[in-house]
Amino acid sequence: MTRLQADADAARWVAVTGSLGLRGRRHRKAAIRMLLGQGSLMMGGQGRGSGVLAWTLSQAAPLLLRRADGRVLVWVWKDDPELVVVAAQVQEITPQLRAARAMRPMEYDDTEPFQGAYLGMGERLVLDEPRTPNTPPLAEYTWDTGAHFVTVTAVSGDRERFGTVLASVDDLARSVRVVDDLRVPETSGVLRLGPA
Repeated sequence: MTRLQADADAARWVAVTGSLGLRGRRHRKAAIRMLLGQGSLMMGGQGRGSGVLAWTLSQAAPLLLRRADGRVLVWVWKDDPELVVVAAQVQEITPQLRAARAMRPMEYDDTEPFQGAYLGMGERLVLDEPRTPNTPPLAEYTWDTGAHFVTVTAVSGDRERFGTVLASVDDLARSVRVVDDLRVPETSGVLRLGPA
């Protein structure tokens, strides 16, 4: 099974993936409230995330990410979880997914080359001044492996400070890699191959 791994600097990032129970709860809740607030702004609301809904989602998020079984990894900024949330995802490429990516708005064409440590050359898109005031700043990193799209997306709750953490987001995105489980017919176990 294809899954992701990354080397997140523990001094800067708190992993939401695998943070069950009390560990990381405050960071999860603050990050989810920021994302709910940004979603509310985009739909014409007040831009404040519901505290009860944020708490509920913060309890469910680790379980949902555990069910994703390594296909989705999420981190929040340690010093200020409402500043930036980063999610890495691997998706199997289908004709429908390629078509959906081709039909995105024109702003998504302004990519620049981005070198990953393990995934090779990909693309980076930074939308720090989106087309509407209610759209949050974001950075998206994409690699096409031929069989999968690997995407790292960073969403910020603070347009003025987003540029201050972008270099750290770059470092995190560079460290993302794909690992696969291969079944070997001669053995009953699973052979895990690390990145080449």
